[in-house]
Amino acid sequence: GYWVSYLPLDDKIPFCEYFIIPYCTWYPLLLCMTLYLCFFDKPGFIRFMSFIGVGFLSVCVLYAIFPNGQDLRPAVFERHNFFTWLIGRIYAADTNTNVCPSLHVVGCSALICASFDSPELRKRHIPWIMLPLGILVSISTVFIKQHSVLDLITAVPYSAVVWLIVYHVMFPNKKMRPERVRPKTKS
Repeated sequence: GYWVSYLPLDDKIPFCEYFIIPYCTWYPLLLCMTLYLCFFDKPGFIRFMSFIGVGFLSVCVLYAIFPNGQDLRPAVFERHNFFTWLIGRIYAADTNTNVCPSLHVVGCSALICASFDSPELRKRHIPWIMLPLGILVSISTVFIKQHSVLDLITAVPYSAVVWLIVYHVMFPNKKMRPERVRPKTKS
């Protein structure tokens, strides 16, 4: 018993097993961002973890109040290869329920916001890598039929609200970062 997340556009998007690769990059990206911020940008880490906490917890509460799911998964795979095997494992571990809004998109939004928030990552142009990668990971969810387009469309404004809450309400003073002490130069 769940409300079905679906848009007619879902029928026009083909199943493509190769999108499992960007889909799976979500997990190491979250881990790498967490570790980097934990060791090199403590205030950024706190904001990132707050985004993840507020975003994921509030989505899970929403799922409990408004159970939803999607019926887009193929009954059988046309081809059998490593990619379809991996999708089969994902399907077995992650059901087709509680999909709207997409936690993958909320997580990608957290990654993108954290990369733009971190001065060191900005200096290295990481946000301009994270932005297209986050978009690719997000759209991969519809190509492997893990999510409906509706799940993505709802997750974007949802993530914007979480961003406002975390970066402007919870932590309005971005100067949580300790000032760097620069050695005085002799003049």
